[in-house]
Amino acid sequence: MTRHLLAALAFLCAAFCAVPVRAQAVAPEWPSRAVKLYVPFGPGSTPDMVARVIAERLAQKLGQPFVVEDKPGASGNLGTDAVAKAEPDGYTLGISIAGPLAINALLFGKLPYDPRKDFAYVTMVATQPSALAVNARLGVNTVAELVALLKRSPGKYNFGSIGNGSVSHLAMEAIALASGTQIVHVPYTSSPQAMTALLRGDVDMACLPAIAVTPQLAAGAVKILAISTAERSALLPGIPTLRESGIDVEADAWNGLIAPAGTPDAIVAKIAREVAEVITAPEIRDKLATQLMEPIPSTPAAFRARIDADLARWAPVIKAANIRIN
Repeated sequence: MTRHLLAALAFLCAAFCAVPVRAQAVAPEWPSRAVKLYVPFGPGSTPDMVARVIAERLAQKLGQPFVVEDKPGASGNLGTDAVAKAEPDGYTLGISIAGPLAINALLFGKLPYDPRKDFAYVTMVATQPSALAVNARLGVNTVAELVALLKRSPGKYNFGSIGNGSVSHLAMEAIALASGTQIVHVPYTSSPQAMTALLRGDVDMACLPAIAVTPQLAAGAVKILAISTAERSALLPGIPTLRESGIDVEADAWNGLIAPAGTPDAIVAKIAREVAEVITAPEIRDKLATQLMEPIPSTPAAFRARIDADLARWAPVIKAANIRIN
């Protein structure tokens, strides 16, 4: 009888001990293979740079490849849609920005994805101030002086942007709306093109990512009058915000990490933790600072709240300026 009891106990012990092994085989620890990271813009764009910084460090930290794939097109909708349509298993992620995740829903008659339903919002990653810059020949040194100049000659002056419906476009439309002025829009396809136009005097002003403007300040051809963040930036000491300057406009260029809707909460939480550790590490923070960017890790709820805030911010501007892409 003792032999039978011992045999039964041995069988039960073996069965219980085998359970974790089988569970691990069915649901291996993330990541157990390569992770793809889509960027909805081309090489050299800010989201591309951020994605490659994150991917390199995550690969080192977690021991699996993180492969960045640029998928530009349709104002960022193409690459963002690739994330929406992917398997929700944690092995396809995306870096996206306010355009595809919020603003494009106001600009396009129809999107190939639903920003509210098709994504798991993992964490915000980084933010970069936009800078209201003017050609020095305008002879203005403050936002108040610029507004006074624009009011004296409605429709005489123009501004460059990174494209129709971009944050750089909407920011200037918001400035015109808030100040009661009229400015002519001249769209370009990139920050370097818009910056070149500003330097040459083809346009009079622009609200561009600050990193596009600051390298040109020493030559004296352009001036920064204000930045678009809610508070002053430690990376741009001494430069006031638009709000301080009497224009209640906020338009920073943020980016965030998304996954397909349905990605398990536990995987989303782990990705968020790993990314937060990466982007707040001193060496990565310093690397982002060279691009005038600051890490802003967040909860998924805070990320969604930011998207809702952007929708509320830009909807009246888009309506007032009658901006549509299709």
